Amino acid sequence: MKYEYTPRGVCAQKIEFDINDGILHDVKIFGGCQGNGAGIARLVEGMKTDDVIQRLESIRCGARATSCPAQLAAALKQLTDS
Repeated sequence: MKYEYTPRGVCAQKIEFDINDGILHDVKIFGGCQGNGAGIARLVEGMKTDDVIQRLESIRCGARATSCPAQLAAALKQLTDS
C-alpha cells in the first residue's frame, strides 16, 4: 500500500513509500538533500518497517531535534502504532 507523509522540522517537504507485508519499498524523499534522500531510499529498500524505525528514529541533523531519516521512522511508527 502506498503512503505519503509530510515531514516536520527538516528540509524535505514530502516522503512517499510503499509497505507490502511489513516490508518497505519505493521510498522517495522530496526536497532536502537529494543525495542523502536517494541514499536513505536505497539503504532501506526491502527492510522490515520495525528494523527501519529502530535504526533511524534517533538520528539528528545538526542542531535539529530530527532528520529526514528520523522523519521516515516517524511516518512508519505512526502507521504501525495505529
